[in-house]
Amino acid sequence: MPKIKFTKMQGLGNDFILVTPEEFEKVKDKFPQMAVKLCDRRFGIGADGIFIPTKNETDSDLGWLFYQSDGSTAQMCGNGMRCFARFVYDNKLVDKKKFSVKTGAGIIVPELLEDNQVKVNMSKPVLEPSKIPFKGEKSLNCKLSAKNKEFVVNAVSMGNPHCVIFTDGDAKTEALEYGYALEHHELFPEKTNVEFVKILSKNEITVDVWERGCGITLACGTGACASAVAAILNGFCDKTVKVHLPGGCLTIEWEGNSQNSNFDVFMTGSADYSFEGVVSV
Repeated sequence: MPKIKFTKMQGLGNDFILVTPEEFEKVKDKFPQMAVKLCDRRFGIGADGIFIPTKNETDSDLGWLFYQSDGSTAQMCGNGMRCFARFVYDNKLVDKKKFSVKTGAGIIVPELLEDNQVKVNMSKPVLEPSKIPFKGEKSLNCKLSAKNKEFVVNAVSMGNPHCVIFTDGDAKTEALEYGYALEHHELFPEKTNVEFVKILSKNEITVDVWERGCGITLACGTGACASAVAAILNGFCDKTVKVHLPGGCLTIEWEGNSQNSNFDVFMTGSADYSFEGVVSV
């Protein structure tokens, strides 16, 4: 039975397994089923997903393979990108602190800062319904029903689809109760991440996340970005937003508005090592 070395990391409690390209070569024919096994929290290492750097990209410094805990692939993961950036730099797969990564959502540029902080240019939000993709008539403040409850949703893509809902209720309870139904709603043909958001002030929000392919997670970087963008577009927040998630805080910066959304979103937050090990596969 082959063995591979791995590194476990977390960004605000959103946890990931990372392996080098050389280690992945030993077991690549066993994926995506192997992702499910390794991410299992009782019979495996336990994680929300797995990242594998890819080299020899023609239009970026590196690329990545990203498997979620259910074995599916996803275009982008903000918390994962911060962990990925520290991992590839520390493993000398890149020799600079600001570099480009090819993802399913396009080219993303992370930058390593001091104190384990990583700033990521998350590119521009996508608000055109067909490109999210979202089958509603409009992306902002569109009504839909799930489990006999009507919601006003804001559909935003940050490389992956998000359904942002502003609430005055118990956001965690609502995420647990309605997250799955909203993830699989017919208006989101590729399923969606779901965020229940409470506005605290012009510069602060709280977000509870139901993540596509994972369920409830402690944090979601793209979800924080989508939530901040939706809050700014609705006039609830200013251009810099502190986003409180169950696992910690992110700072989201966006210069866009309802008249011009053609600005990049910047996310800053921590990326921390948990442990390293060897696992039999």
